[in-house]
Parts: sequence; structure tokens; C-alpha cells
Amino acid sequence: MDIGIVALLLVGVYCFFELVGWQTRMMTSRTTRRAEDMYGQYADPARRQRPHARERGGERRDEPVNDRSSRV
Repeated sequence: MDIGIVALLLVGVYCFFELVGWQTRMMTSRTTRRAEDMYGQYADPARRQRPHARERGGERRDEPVNDRSSRV
């Protein structure tokens, strides 16, 4: 019985390390997606952005602020 408990504990530790390794590989893998490309998909609608911008002393713009095509 004691050997079974030790074996079960070792299998549990092994599975934990496999799961952590898999998650680490998934989170650190290379991707072609950039935050700048994805922001437009998740941005608030214009009617919700204007009040937030006014509260913080700014203004909402329709064009992207950090446009890569404008760099020299």
C-alpha cells in the first residue's frame, strides 16, 4: 500500500510538471499577432470612447496614434 501511495504521488508530480511545461510553451511561443493589430477588434465604440477621453483631458481620434507606416 505504501508503494502505491508513493507511485501515485510521483505520477501526480510528473503530471503537474508536464502541465506547467505545456502551458509555458503555449504562452511563450512565437506569434504573428501584434497588440496594434488586435486593438481595433476590441476597442470600445466611439460613443463610449468620447466620455472617457473627456474625463481624462484628451480627445478621441479616428486614426491610430502609432501608425507604423508613418515612420521614416
